[in-house]
Amino acid sequence: MEELPPSLIVDILSRLTDSAELGRCRLVSKTFNSLSYEVRSVRLFCTLSRYLKSRAPETKFLVTPFKTVLNTLVCDSQFLESVSIGVDKSLGNVEYDDVEDESDDLYLTDVRFVKEWLPRIAERLRSLSVSDFWFQSCWRKSEVLSLISSCCHTLHKLEVKNAWLSVDGLNPMPTLTSLTLEFIRLDDEDLNKVNNFFPCLKVLNLIGVGGLKEPKIHLLHLKTCHWTVSNAPLSVTIFGPNLVNLTLKCVKPQSLVLETPSLSDFHLTLEEANEFKVKGFPHLKNLQLQSVDLCNLICMFPSGRTVKKLTMNSPHQKMTRFSLETVFDVFPNLTYLNLGASAWMQAEDYFVTRGLGGRIGMKVLKEIVAHMVTVNEDATLSFIFSILDKCTNLSVMALMIYPQIGFLTASDLVSRCRTAYPRVTWKWEMLKEGKANV
Repeated sequence: MEELPPSLIVDILSRLTDSAELGRCRLVSKTFNSLSYEVRSVRLFCTLSRYLKSRAPETKFLVTPFKTVLNTLVCDSQFLESVSIGVDKSLGNVEYDDVEDESDDLYLTDVRFVKEWLPRIAERLRSLSVSDFWFQSCWRKSEVLSLISSCCHTLHKLEVKNAWLSVDGLNPMPTLTSLTLEFIRLDDEDLNKVNNFFPCLKVLNLIGVGGLKEPKIHLLHLKTCHWTVSNAPLSVTIFGPNLVNLTLKCVKPQSLVLETPSLSDFHLTLEEANEFKVKGFPHLKNLQLQSVDLCNLICMFPSGRTVKKLTMNSPHQKMTRFSLETVFDVFPNLTYLNLGASAWMQAEDYFVTRGLGGRIGMKVLKEIVAHMVTVNEDATLSFIFSILDKCTNLSVMALMIYPQIGFLTASDLVSRCRTAYPRVTWKWEMLKEGKANV
């Protein structure tokens, strides 16, 4: 391998999935030792095995402290552009009683620790990811954001997970375009500072950020946002004139305000919202909805004439009934419709009692995906045939069938469908237990 060009060796070493191997490579030869300091990327994660060995009386003295390993890796590294450190997800299974309350060996957002290595590599750093150990970080408020903003002047991407963050002393970071905060404790005023001090964000991921009461996102350049609101805030507001892709999961906010006129792809999970205020989605093409009250939610949408693809379901089998007529009244230009198990069941029940009226929009539909958890064969066939009679341009129908229906029943259902409507391409699949129903 030493025969390879030095630049190729550096590239290979930079792609190691576990940079702990980098230290071992330094022992192989002088060439490897020299080139190892030119790597552009370091990835180091504490595994559950390493964690347990560092705690066991018979092995803890044989394990080099995790923070020491990181310091050794970045020491004298002049070309680092990406650093990703943290604890493996498997440590999330550690019981609280097994953790020493005062330990800080895996408290990775500790400013004192980060000061030891970050300033030395900050000049070239483009990407930084820190995934902390929640048991050691949740009760210690960290000012690591202030340190990062003060020395990383060319940082483009930042991820911080499993920590309690302070925004005191935060400096503007105009180069930062991607920010991920996952399982982070913040306050409303802290999120406001994120808006102000990271003004050029194009990608924002807020996953399980707790402590927010009336959170607001106000970012002019934002294009992609994934926001999972972990508590039940009074209101949720997003102002993003250039936002194109939005995934939003809320529990039950009193109001939801969206000023996102450029939105094209929208995934919304929502129990209900007393107020749902939008100024219209003139460019919305792909919409995914999940709610216990789908009927009321879709009726709260402004005109959905631009929507081409719609996926909808409820997390519970019991929900407010809704009909396909309502769907096509709000979204008359659908070409693709995906109904989860609960949504299909409720639509079929409504059909049994009320029938299925024709809608102009149904003539545009080309593909349906239906998830079936139960089958009353006569009623189900009648419902499917009625849909096909109304949807004259439908060319593909996919049946995702749950195992409790049984293979023979499913096979007979599909066979009868194919015989009755040979013009349609029929697809079907027996789902496995536990597979998602949307």
